[in-house]
Amino acid sequence: MPKFAANLTMMFNEVPFLDRFEAAAQAGFHAVEFLFPYQHSADEIAAKLRAYKLENVLFNLPPGNFAAGDRGLAALPGREMEFRESVAQAISYALALATPNLHVMAGLAQQGANRKTYIDNLKYAAAETAKHGITLLIEPINTRDMPGYFLNTQADAHAIREQVGAANLKVQMDFYHAQIVEGDIATKLRRYLPHIGHIQIASVPNRHEPDDGELNYPYLLHLLDELGYTGWIGC
Repeated sequence: MPKFAANLTMMFNEVPFLDRFEAAAQAGFHAVEFLFPYQHSADEIAAKLRAYKLENVLFNLPPGNFAAGDRGLAALPGREMEFRESVAQAISYALALATPNLHVMAGLAQQGANRKTYIDNLKYAAAETAKHGITLLIEPINTRDMPGYFLNTQADAHAIREQVGAANLKVQMDFYHAQIVEGDIATKLRRYLPHIGHIQIASVPNRHEPDDGELNYPYLLHLLDELGYTGWIGC
């Protein structure tokens, strides 16, 4: 039976972020995830998790200056120290929130993102998160929504995972991004599932609830059960 986590960045936007924990619990969720928690203190968020008996399963490392166009730091040369500071900040929050997974964003090709920097930074981040039993995730993202994003395909993500060679580095597979970029989701699940650390879902093409659009979610969710996936599915 799939386990669903509410993405509080995407869902319950009719109320402020700190009120979305209650909304998620009232909707029947037992876990939540979000993009960036850093506008609030870890203590504030931890209190909400305790109050509504929720588990936090995932958030992202700081992406750099998001408002100025940054979409991650891991593959950007010349910003290694900033990246290392982002790793430390994310780990601090993860320990306070008992979060098992951290997603690290690569950055944009037009900012000079390159593979060597990416792999070197991922090795560092994986080593640091491994000290605390945290899984590090990388995610292919479609360039329709995020033009120029450095990592786009499942095959490339798994090739990079293999090059880094860290046991705690896995791939976050968002069916929405995967369908837009390449499709063939069921085959990729069968091939890569042992190395997939987190799954996310939404309809395609509009990124709405999964009961609409071109993806057959009853089939895909049944397939996840058939393949023995026991992780969370972010909504």
